[in-house]
Amino acid sequence: MPIATPEVYNAMLDGAKKGEYAFPAINVTSSETLNAAIRAFAEAESDGIVQLSTGGSEFASGLGVKDMVVGSVAMAEFAHVVAKQYPVNVVLHTDHCPKDKLDAFVRPLMAISAERVARGEEPLFQSHMWDGSAVELEENLQIAAELLDAAAKARIILEVEIGVVGGEEDGVHNEVNEKLYTSAGDYERTVDVLGGGEKGRYLLAATFGNVHGVYKPGNVKLRPEILKEGQEVARTKLGLPADAKPLDLVFHGGSGSGLDEIHEAISYGVVKMNVDTDTQYAFTRPIATHMFQ
Repeated sequence: MPIATPEVYNAMLDGAKKGEYAFPAINVTSSETLNAAIRAFAEAESDGIVQLSTGGSEFASGLGVKDMVVGSVAMAEFAHVVAKQYPVNVVLHTDHCPKDKLDAFVRPLMAISAERVARGEEPLFQSHMWDGSAVELEENLQIAAELLDAAAKARIILEVEIGVVGGEEDGVHNEVNEKLYTSAGDYERTVDVLGGGEKGRYLLAATFGNVHGVYKPGNVKLRPEILKEGQEVARTKLGLPADAKPLDLVFHGGSGSGLDEIHEAISYGVVKMNVDTDTQYAFTRPIATHMFQ
């Protein structure tokens, strides 16, 4: 199928929340990994999301170029051609983008999609992530509000991170501490600033002890009930029915998490689950085994 339109993407997210399942979001860095992800979606008979990080996009542009926009645009254009050959919906997304890379990554990509939409075309990417976990909450939300407005005009969805995911993502280290848990006040302030969808749809990567990287099961102290609390805060703030789950949640750093914890998190409104570390191992382990045997 063609890359998912904004309407299809919204329907995918609505269906995931209603059916209590989450779409896999696979990080890719090359045509090989992108092809593998889409083929896996097709074999599983599941729609899915492929995403590019800042480092992955830079790598995709070639080591002699190292341009995040060039790499991500090239991968997106490739995906638009290849995805048509498969019977599933594929969404294109960009992963963690910190403040110092916004002007060299997310903002130019949003501008490209806005230009496409102005010409009557579909956006190049369907969603982008702003990672403001390294700045204070108010600055995080101020930037998120600006980006959400731009995203809505380009018919795309913004992902934001409120709190800190531990471990390492593209060279950014975060210690394991109480900041790994999004507070009720954080949720309330997020809804205050970003609204409940009327200003544009956004995905929320709330933190509940999740950690990037490789951890054995049992070593990651997840508290999925924090996601439930966030839905309750948002529901009360927006005056919604008792069973409403107004927030579209994202699960980052799931490696090492127990299946029961994953199921519980999804039941609270997680609609997107990032997969990167595990697929990196799946891609590199056979090569290493072949070389050293």
